[in-house]
Amino acid sequence: MTEKWDFWIDRGGTFTDVIGRDPQGGLHARKLLSENPEAYADAAIQGIRDLLGLKSSSAIPPGLIGDIKMGTTVATNALLERKGDRVLLLTTKGFRDALRIAYQARPDIFAKEIILPEQLYERVVEIDERVRADGWVERLLDVAACHPAIEQAKADGIDAVAIVFMHAWKYPDHEKAVAKVCRKLGFAQVSVSHEVSPLIKLVGRGDTTVVDAYLSPILSRYVQRVAGELGAGPRLMFMMSSGGLTAADMFQGKDALLSGPAGG
Repeated sequence: MTEKWDFWIDRGGTFTDVIGRDPQGGLHARKLLSENPEAYADAAIQGIRDLLGLKSSSAIPPGLIGDIKMGTTVATNALLERKGDRVLLLTTKGFRDALRIAYQARPDIFAKEIILPEQLYERVVEIDERVRADGWVERLLDVAACHPAIEQAKADGIDAVAIVFMHAWKYPDHEKAVAKVCRKLGFAQVSVSHEVSPLIKLVGRGDTTVVDAYLSPILSRYVQRVAGELGAGPRLMFMMSSGGLTAADMFQGKDALLSGPAGG
């Protein structure tokens, strides 16, 4: 049996459940309110402290914990409550409304009032470039021409960007060039469609990229807070929507939508 504690955590919107296995193999459970700022900063960390017999203000000693595996609804709730980061969408000129128009799906075909879903991006900037379906460059990217509009968005406080160009899954060089510009300008989150979801079909690839840009900053802040409290010792992993586990530093917004539900 391991000489360290292992933890399994379900961090929900209302309650956080913590299961700990001590070095002798015994199981221990703890349930806490997910949000209780007067008592503790983070429910998952507090649950670990409680099971280890530590005070709320105590640092977690190195060497006590082996693995921590967590499912969380942080991204799920941020999406449902529209509390993600402000997002700038950069897309091919002429396709600014492609994600809003989407596939024109109508669940109720006789509805007299069609209410379009709220978009997650705040602003759209069209980039003068064009690649054909076979990867042939029809219109070269003018990198210098991109700067003013992107710089203005950054100056206005937008700190996350989603880059979605036509057929970028086939020819990603234009996206790579614009992503380099955005990172140089200091955007904290740069989600690029050929990296996030390198698949054919603009709308699906674009929606996934926008969601990633919208949620990844919130998720990153939460993961960093938890990892900072734990220190370098424990191996921290998060459950993805697919049901698989990933290292904390690889956990992205696009993979976190169903993290909590996937873990049961």
